[in-house]
Amino acid sequence: MKKVLIVDDAAFMRGSLKMILQSNGFEVIGEAENGLEAIKKYKELQPDLVTMDITMPEMDGIEAVKAIKQFDDKAKIVMISAMGQENKVKDAVIAGAKSFIVKPFKQEFVIETLSKI
Repeated sequence: MKKVLIVDDAAFMRGSLKMILQSNGFEVIGEAENGLEAIKKYKELQPDLVTMDITMPEMDGIEAVKAIKQFDDKAKIVMISAMGQENKVKDAVIAGAKSFIVKPFKQEFVIETLSKI
């Protein structure tokens, strides 16, 4: 069972993702509300996979990806972006993200994307 850390500043989004993941055989081992918290939790929990929102307070997802990749260059991170954030998604992939999912997301697409990684 893959262990996942969910990072999003919106509790509703974290809840939605958690429900989708748990009902499809993933284990959600932690949640974070911003990039700084994400880095701390990543080091603490060492998940197999991270879903990372791009736009968050304190530290955005792109900066968090860079920091996590410095700590663990094998980290598997999937960005979650809103429509119209293509440039930021590109920056995130350059920073080391493996893939991305666009909000509003469909359950099948989330599972398919995460399963590939």
